[in-house]
Amino acid sequence: MTDADVTDIAIQTMMVAAKVAAPVLLTALLVGFLISLFQAATQIQEPTLSFVPKMIAVSIALLVTGNWVLAELVDFTHTLFAQLPQLLGRT
Repeated sequence: MTDADVTDIAIQTMMVAAKVAAPVLLTALLVGFLISLFQAATQIQEPTLSFVPKMIAVSIALLVTGNWVLAELVDFTHTLFAQLPQLLGRT
């Protein structure tokens, strides 16, 4: 296994992690922004107000995209295991 192989696997891992985390992170970002906008417009400065809607939205995002996330992770794992003999065979 060469340095290039390790770098390539690390880049693939980071890309999969970004793709898998994106739905949850973007949902939390959008809901947090909307709640902050609402708080600024109504001058309600309650810090716990954003927690419950954000938690509900993230839970819904996980329910909606959970199957896709799991499929992406399983596909990536299968790809890594398929590459393993080729990577270990190099010197």
